[in-house]
Amino acid sequence: MANGTISLRSLLEKEKLNGINFLEWFRNLRIVLKQERKEYVIEEPVLNDPGANAPRVDKDKFKKYMDDMVDVGCLMLATMTLELQKQHDDMVAYKMIQNLKEIYEGQAHQEMYETSKATNAK
Repeated sequence: MANGTISLRSLLEKEKLNGINFLEWFRNLRIVLKQERKEYVIEEPVLNDPGANAPRVDKDKFKKYMDDMVDVGCLMLATMTLELQKQHDDMVAYKMIQNLKEIYEGQAHQEMYETSKATNAK
């Protein structure tokens, strides 16, 4: 916590991503990244290296992106179960999110629908 800023990372520390809790984990991840001004790393495809002859501003933007990407990727891995860490440790943050969405988002929505349907049937 810097200069009295509230750290929201504890949201992610209370329960690691295990697949079943993807929607809650993803919602909390977005909250944390929004506060840290790094949400763009999971929303935008990986930037291309601007190259040695690029303007300084482009090089600085790329360096910041790469640093943020490493920070976010480490945060994501640290808040996953060991099995999920092993499956994603060679991916950058954007690719991790895309893969996790592909695997779990549809499954989570289906489970929520079935739970809602069962509750309404009572």
